[in-house]
Amino acid sequence: MSKKAPVMPVITCIDDLKRLYQRRVPRMFYDYAESGSWTEQTFRENTSDFDRIRLRQRVAVDMSGRSTAGRMIGQDVALPVALAPVGLTGMQCADGEIKAARAAEAFGVPFTLSTMSINSIEDVAEATTKPFWFQLYTMKDQDYLRRLIERAKAAQCSALVITLDLQILGQRHKDLKNGLSAPPKLTPATVANLMTKWRWGIEMLGAKRRNFGNIVGHVEGVSDTANLGAWTAEQFDPTLDWGKIAAIKDMWGGPVILKGILDAEDAKMALQVGADAIVVSNHGGRQLDGAISSIRALPSILDAVGDQIEVHLDSGIRSGQDILKAVAMGAKGTYIGRAFIYGLGAMGQAGVTRALEVLHKEFDTSMALCGRRNLGELDRSILMIPQDFEGRWQ
Repeated sequence: MSKKAPVMPVITCIDDLKRLYQRRVPRMFYDYAESGSWTEQTFRENTSDFDRIRLRQRVAVDMSGRSTAGRMIGQDVALPVALAPVGLTGMQCADGEIKAARAAEAFGVPFTLSTMSINSIEDVAEATTKPFWFQLYTMKDQDYLRRLIERAKAAQCSALVITLDLQILGQRHKDLKNGLSAPPKLTPATVANLMTKWRWGIEMLGAKRRNFGNIVGHVEGVSDTANLGAWTAEQFDPTLDWGKIAAIKDMWGGPVILKGILDAEDAKMALQVGADAIVVSNHGGRQLDGAISSIRALPSILDAVGDQIEVHLDSGIRSGQDILKAVAMGAKGTYIGRAFIYGLGAMGQAGVTRALEVLHKEFDTSMALCGRRNLGELDRSILMIPQDFEGRWQ
């Protein structure tokens, strides 16, 4: 008798992917993605605050001819979503950045490569056919910073996403307790856990890289992971200010997105330095614990800058309804991080595609049941927003 092929689980929502992801990926990398700083209050409220917003259902409305297509910084998108920059993506799945970028390209949404990626800028450019976005952490080493920007230019990256909220690294307790590293250090605890994740281990043996491809070999004195940790810990630039951001924008010479805005005054400053877009984000709750959720901050930022700059939102999105709520509130685009990481760790490139399909289906169906047929028809009138969603200090 022939053996039956294994039955693939039916994936109907992002939580299905999350459960499969947890079973398949080593604990330290699951915990890296699924955690916030300190008490994780902000991490939790990023999602719970979305749940507090209600949708206004409409009936007897023509729902035919719907479209979820839009534009983000002048680029056509099949859904108002970009894949957010996530460090260590290549540790969630072998060649993870390449697989995620390919899935995003095929689906028709932007992919953003992190400075702290495993696959390098050049690796991803070689594996894809369309430009992707590059996320920049500002470093003290100005020579390295310039060369990193030049590499992104040479790879024809179409936008530079500058992260503003990581001048100092927030403490994430789980990473410290797990001894997070890439590749993982072989302690008795990690070996025991890795033995239960044999499929991940076999695939990782064939990976193109297993360390930080944008750093190792590109920085003097950093030739392997042994001396990478000390260099990285010292390199995030605590002196970053608006003048330095303007200088980086001039150095880049193309579209710039500023990520990490939570305050209306900072949104106005981003406007002054000539950013093309801002991302309302608290780094997924991984930096300042106790900061307000991104969706709670969004209304006051939109009221402050209006249509003068493109406003996007990141942090807390786990469903197509979350995307719908953000866009109806006024965001021109959203970013998913954990949602695509769940898919990647669960099923590789096919899992990222499945995550996007799930989000698209939820967005499209919910938009139709709210009596709207395209992004241009979405506005705050389909939302019931709690009165405390002002994002203003009393």
